Amino acid sequence: QVQLVESGGGVVQAGGSLRLSCAASGRYAMGWFRQAPGKEREFVAAISWSGSSTYYAESVKGRFTISRDIARKAYLQMKSLKPEDTAIYYCAADSGGRVSYNSWSPGEVDYWGQGTQVTVSS
Repeated sequence: QVQLVESGGGVVQAGGSLRLSCAASGRYAMGWFRQAPGKEREFVAAISWSGSSTYYAESVKGRFTISRDIARKAYLQMKSLKPEDTAIYYCAADSGGRVSYNSWSPGEVDYWGQGTQVTVSS
């Protein structure tokens, strides 16, 4: 059974930075989605199995960076955080080898992490 274990998150002031980590029990394409109160879960960023391709939602481009290491761990570095970034962030993994993750939707995610709260105060 695939396990995704997240760490990081917390409370930060607007303009600050946080880093999320996600450790997988296998090697998959990975990414993050987020869900704010009263809103649908939305795509944030993804990185391919090899790490050679990355994908970002328009709302986070230039502020968030996704990366991974050889130890089956992915990272989401978040900078210049805004109050509207406040949400529960969920690590996600895909075992299907999609050609692109630009339109990765929650219904297409194979595995989910437990979620971690990110709160950005103004």
